[in-house]
Amino acid sequence: MGIYEDLAFSTAFVAYTAAILLSVWGFAAKHEHVTRFADYITACGWAANTLALILRTISAERLPLSNGFEFLVAFAWGIVLFYMWMRYRHRLQAVGLFLLPIVWGILAYAAVEMPASQKAITPLMPALKSNWLSVHVATAILSYGALAVSFALAVMHLVKERYAQNKSTTSRLYKNLPGMDVLDESCYRFITIGFFLLSMVIISGAIWAEQAWGSYWSWDPKETWSLITWLIYGACLHVRQTYGWRGRRSSVIAVIGFAAVLFTFFGVNYWLVGLHSYA
Repeated sequence: MGIYEDLAFSTAFVAYTAAILLSVWGFAAKHEHVTRFADYITACGWAANTLALILRTISAERLPLSNGFEFLVAFAWGIVLFYMWMRYRHRLQAVGLFLLPIVWGILAYAAVEMPASQKAITPLMPALKSNWLSVHVATAILSYGALAVSFALAVMHLVKERYAQNKSTTSRLYKNLPGMDVLDESCYRFITIGFFLLSMVIISGAIWAEQAWGSYWSWDPKETWSLITWLIYGACLHVRQTYGWRGRRSSVIAVIGFAAVLFTFFGVNYWLVGLHSYA
């Protein structure tokens, strides 16, 4: 990374760390002004995250979407984008407690575990020299961002339900979390957005694959796991509409779905070998 890109990346990481700590403080002490300040710090982190991507774009003379390091930085950016939109539109409290640590972990992994070869700017391999790269990966980032928010909301719903089952409704955590119906409905909305974008990911990937390798579908591990992830979220939406699965059952599927999202990136890239090994 260049010095200015590195500075922007570090600033984003520090800002997200501070936002997590402020979110914990605001939630525990029930200080609304601290929570709002955490939102401002999160926005500053997102701005620095954006600047890091812009600087990389200028240096590489292409969108920074071609390797694992670049995807993770953009993945964090997409999650925070949807998080800020959710905070602005729905004003749900405490979501940052469950979501921002995911962003922190992604950037920490990118900074510590990614090899120098991934962080360095290198020429695109022939298969990546396509306009479909931008479409395919950008929609994946947005899809995964929306699904990450749905995951956080699903976990919050399961936590609140567990407290209710244990008759611990007087606890601070239970009282400070949004209502279960609100969490369930919000989770459903973000799954719907993420599922639509994930459909676009698979379609654009198939078109790109036909241009690059002469086949729309080759059952490459990443293609297969993307399809599995799509089927999980599709099943979640189907059983909700057809059989009325809501609440706990819907939240469990959302958690399983996001686990599949993470495996589609980490598991496929580092444990399985296929056409997407460069990603």
